[in-house]
Order: sequence, then C-alpha cells, then structure tokens
Amino acid sequence: MPMPDADLAHERDYVKGLYHRLDELRDEKRAQLAAVRKAGAIGSVQNISERDAFAAMYEDRLAQLDAVEDRLVFGRLDLDSGEAQYIGRIGLSTEDLRRLMVDWRAPEASHFYQATAFDRQGVRRRRHLILQGRDVKAIEDDILDADMLEEAGHHQGEGALLAALNSKRTGRMADIVSTIQAEQDRIIRAPMPGALVVQGGPGTGKTAVALHRAAYLLYSHRERLKSAGVLLVGPSPSFMKYIERVLPSLGETGVVMSSLGRLMPGISAVPEEDPRVAKLKGSKRMVDLVSAAVANRQRIPASDRILDVEGQKLVLSPRQVRRARDKARATGKPYNEARNTFVKILLRELTEQLQTKLEASSVGNNADRSYLAEDVRQSRDVRVALNLCWMPITPQKLLTELFSKRALLDAVASGFTPEERELLERPADAPWTEADVPLLDEAAELLGEMDAAGGTEAARREAERKRDLENAERTLANLDSTLREQGIDGVVSAEDLADLQESRDARLTAAERAVGDRTWAYGHIIVDEAQELSYMQWRLLVRRCPLKSFTIVGDIAQTSAAAGASSWSGALTPFFDDRWRLEELTVNYRTPSQIAEAAARMAAAAGLTVSAPKAVREGQWPPIVDRVGDGDVVGRLVQTMPEELEAADGGLVAVIAPEELVEKARSALSEVYGRRVGSGAGSFEQDIVVIDPREAKGLEFDGVVVLEPGRMVDEHHGRVGDLYVAMTRPTQRLRLIASEALPSGIEAEFAAR
Repeated sequence: MPMPDADLAHERDYVKGLYHRLDELRDEKRAQLAAVRKAGAIGSVQNISERDAFAAMYEDRLAQLDAVEDRLVFGRLDLDSGEAQYIGRIGLSTEDLRRLMVDWRAPEASHFYQATAFDRQGVRRRRHLILQGRDVKAIEDDILDADMLEEAGHHQGEGALLAALNSKRTGRMADIVSTIQAEQDRIIRAPMPGALVVQGGPGTGKTAVALHRAAYLLYSHRERLKSAGVLLVGPSPSFMKYIERVLPSLGETGVVMSSLGRLMPGISAVPEEDPRVAKLKGSKRMVDLVSAAVANRQRIPASDRILDVEGQKLVLSPRQVRRARDKARATGKPYNEARNTFVKILLRELTEQLQTKLEASSVGNNADRSYLAEDVRQSRDVRVALNLCWMPITPQKLLTELFSKRALLDAVASGFTPEERELLERPADAPWTEADVPLLDEAAELLGEMDAAGGTEAARREAERKRDLENAERTLANLDSTLREQGIDGVVSAEDLADLQESRDARLTAAERAVGDRTWAYGHIIVDEAQELSYMQWRLLVRRCPLKSFTIVGDIAQTSAAAGASSWSGALTPFFDDRWRLEELTVNYRTPSQIAEAAARMAAAAGLTVSAPKAVREGQWPPIVDRVGDGDVVGRLVQTMPEELEAADGGLVAVIAPEELVEKARSALSEVYGRRVGSGAGSFEQDIVVIDPREAKGLEFDGVVVLEPGRMVDEHHGRVGDLYVAMTRPTQRLRLIASEALPSGIEAEFAAR
C-alpha cells in the first residue's frame, strides 16, 4: 500500500476511535441523567436539591458533547519527542485517563497555531484533518522540520485555510478553530485582565477572534467566569443570529449574547431612525439630563397642604417636605429606595401631629393610640400628598413622560437648545430605540429597583417569599396522603419546599441568571463592532463589568453610527483612562484583493483613513460597475440577478441598498424569486437577502450587489463608512449599480478599465 494511503487509513481509524469514545460518553451521561430523573422528587429537601444539581450537570455535559459532533478533530502534531498529539474541539481521554485528544484551548495546543519552520516549538509536522461527517476525506501536512522533507508520504493540497475561505456561505458563521492563524491565536490567548482592543480591517477575522477568545477565556478562567459569566455584545439581532452557533460548536454554551437593543431586560429596541437624535441621546450630556429628570420628581409643595385623617385636619408644610427630602437624599440610596426614608419621616411626623391633636381634644390622654400610625398610612389624602411630592416611578415611565411632555423636558433641559428639545420630543406610545436603552439603564441606576406594585426590590422579594410559602402549603395539603403513603410524612414542610424553589433558582447557570438581571456584574465583556458605540452605550457596558475586563473588537474606518467613535482613544479613555492596549489584525482573509483594493481607494478618495490589511488571495472576478441611464437601479438589479446567482453557484447573494431602496428592491426580487428572498444573514432556504449597510455589519456573503453607492457617502444619507462596509462584505464577487454619480475613487478606478 502506498504511504499516503496508509496514512489516510491510519487517520480514519484513529478518528473512528475518537467518535466511538464520544458516543460512549454520551451514552454514559444519558444513563446517568435517566437514573437521576427516575429517582423522582422524593426524600429530604437536600436529596431533591442534589438530584436536580446532578441532572443539570449531566444535561450541560450532554449539550456540550452533542455540539462538538461536527469536525470533532481537525489536527495532529508530530513532536520531537515522538508523540503524536491530536487537536480537537474538546479534550477526550479513555476511562483510565489516557489522553486521546487535546482541547484546542489547552496551552500545549497553541503550537498547532503558532509553530513555524523558523520557530518549530518542538513540532516536526502539523497535519490538518479534513472531515466530512465522521470520515476523514483528506489530510494536509505542514513540514516544519527540514529533516522530514526527505521522507515520503507527505500530503499537500490547496490548504485548509484557502479551502475554508472558498467554501460557500450558509447564512450562519462557522468557527475557524481548525484554521486560526498565528496573529489571531496570539490575541485569542492574550491575558484577560484589562481592556484589549482588537483593531482590524474588513475580512481580518475580528468576529471569529472575539468568539474564540470567549471560548478560550471560559476554558482558562473557568472558576472565575463560571459564577460571573461572559457577555458578548453585537450590533444587531441579525448579527447575533449569524454567530449564534459558533460558541456551542466550540464546546461553550454559557455565554450571554445580546444585541445593543436588548441590553435592558424586557426591552427589545428598534434602530434609531434619525441620526441627529441618535447622536444627541448618545452624548455625555444625557447623564445630566436623566439625573435632572429624576431629581425633578422630588417636588416641594408651594404652600401648606391640609390632609384629612379620620376627620382630623393635619398640615403638611413645604418645610417638612424639604427636610424629609434632604434626609432621604443624604442616605445616598437610589430614588425609589430613598423614598422609603422620605415616607417614614413624614408618616412619623404626621402621626405625632395627629396624636397631639387628639390629646388636646376631649378624648382622655390614657387612651390607646397604637392604631394612629396605621390610620395615617391608610389615609387617602396622605397617600396622594406624599406621592405628589415623591412618586415611585419606573425608568420606562420616567423617560416616556420626559420625552412626551414638553413642559417636563423644558423644566430639566436648560442646557439644550429649543431645536435639540424638539429632537428629543416624541409620542408617549413611540417604541423604544437602541439610543434609548442606555438612557433607560441610566434611569434604572438612579431610581433603583421597584416592583409592579410600586415597592422596592426588597419588598418584592418578601412578597415572592410569602407567595412561595402559600403555594407550598397548598401543595402539601393536596399531596398529604401521597406523602404519607411514601413514608415521608412530616419530613417536608412548607418552608422546605419554598427553600427548594429558591435553591433551584440559585443553581441556574450564570448565563441563565444574568439574562434577566440588569444589575448583574459580568466577569468579562466582549464587544463586536465596538466603533459604533456611543458614550452612553459604553457607560452602560462598563457598569455591567466593574472590573473593566473587556475584549473590544472593531474597525474605526467602518464607523457609521452618528454617535460612534472617530478614534479608540476618544471612545475609551473616558472609561478606561490609559488602561487599555491595542492589537491589530493585518491580514484580510475574506475579501479578494481586487475588491479590497477598490474599497480602499474609494475610502482614501473620500478622505477616510482605513486599515489596509493584506488580502491572502485574488478573486475570480474584478468589481463590476453598472451605470443605469434611466434611474431604474431596481429594474437593473432584477435583470442582473440571474448572473449573480450563477456566479455564487449555490452560495448567498446580498443586495445592500440605502434604507429608502431596501423595501422596493426586496419586493421586486420577491416577485421573481419568492421565498428565496429575505433579510438578515440569509440561510439555506433564502439565498438572496436585501439589507441596508447597518444590517450588513459583521456579515459576509459570496456575492454582493450595492445599489446607488453614491448615496452611501452623501452626508444626508450616511457616512463613507457605510459604502466601505458594503463593498467589503463579499468573499467572491462585487457589483455596483448606480444611476447617480459614483464616488470619485470608484470613478477613477473603473475609468481606466
């Protein structure tokens, strides 16, 4: 048998053994889970709690084992020691702990990504295993030790990296764990403390690096991050859907993933349509505006207020209210919690006033007056008066009234011009926007927690405990006879069952608990497309991670948000001072050189400073420009789409258009292609998507058609970054369709062709 065939046969046998071990582990965990579930909810509270904990552990392990099925193993290292190390998505060992495969995140696996012929790091040969299903279809060798070059039987091909780059897009991002390059690996494995900024031009793998770094940090700092969690923030819901499968495929299922519009629990915000409003709401000035709006809710009456309590007339004076307010503010507690102090002070003073009036009346001084405090508290006049002075309020209600009632806005926005106040005004029923989310968070921080009944978070928890006890008592009453039959009469009390419910909540993973908790403090935060964040959005995120442990990924040249960053220093220094460091990705893996160079020339001609990462490959097609004389760019789009689909050869084609053309283009294509046309990142069912440049951020497609590129650099429609983003999304082919003037850099480029 020739040596290459023998090598391939050996690798197939070994990989078959790895999958056999994976199946054994799955069967073992399924059996353990079934046994735990079969035990039933009987026994002491501690036994039930332990059973649920084991069940959760087995379920998590099964989810991990299922998620790594595809391309379980992808590499092998032949070392100077004679050992062969297989590198895969997770670590695998035999029952007697003999290691079969090394987790790609383990320190020794770093050699797979970093070793070179000039710095072998003890590696003689790096072998890539190309799998289809559970079978090894091909192997490729990188020979690092010159002495091995004389040996026969080495395998060469187009390269695992180029094969991955030339593969068709599916509408979902794939991991790059088998093709991580040395500069990417160095960033992925960088120390966790502090803020690491990863700057990279289009196609450099910024998002992939961010996701793999999340998986690496969870592996390397498991104990710390298991309890605190990791938050990954992206620019849009489409982007989050695009990347959602990557982390599970890397063996991690515990990362909280959120778009900017969903960082406030219970709120699903829409994009802010007016860039002027987005810029204003994203500015630092909003900190003072929200603070003033909260303070404005603590009002001093202009004159004495007469209150009726059980027929007695009491007086609430402005002096009393001011003194109580000042004492409540001095506690330093948030608004809704400080209100408790305010209310207690005035209730006590009004009760004393009522008692004095009664003692001065004909009623005997020795009468029992213990009921007076409750009479005062229950008085409608008292409740109305105290609420008028200091009303409990939610962040949503505060901002809704602030922006919908001009009188309230005028009262607190003295530093804003009339034109700016008009921009902030909106109807009370307007949907929340992404620019509102950090304002809601700011308000929530100042207001403190409050439940639906107007109480504080502590009061809410007390009410929940009372409700749990009542539910437990009813459950025990219904199951009393059953429990006695099982011989556990008297073992479980209502308090036990309520404690069990609380313990179950406590056993939720950090990710599960963090999702609905606005005050959760994460151990690490990863921000993708970070150049788009406003000052207020950064303020929100830094509040979520007091340790300021961040991975910040983006490209300043691609900034298109009105409140976004023009420099990393300007965006980050207010929050991190000088405690952040910059790393740059220098190689463009996605965009063919012809397209990357055309986009860079356009940006340079428009005065935009861009990173110029080196493209690793040339494309099959140069960029195509279609000039439309009659102005019907959508009609030309429909005419040329068959050509684009043929070139994509089963891949995804994106139409990126100014916002005002998106619906028209989508409707026209839907008439021809029906359900194949969609939005977002696309899918196997939808191989044509129509989106605007903002939604295109972070995504990639086989082919891209850009409509009216000139509008994307017009100051009234967008920024130069919009067109730069649109032009750098394709992995194979780019077409521009224009009836209006082209940006000068593009005109100069294609006039010469």
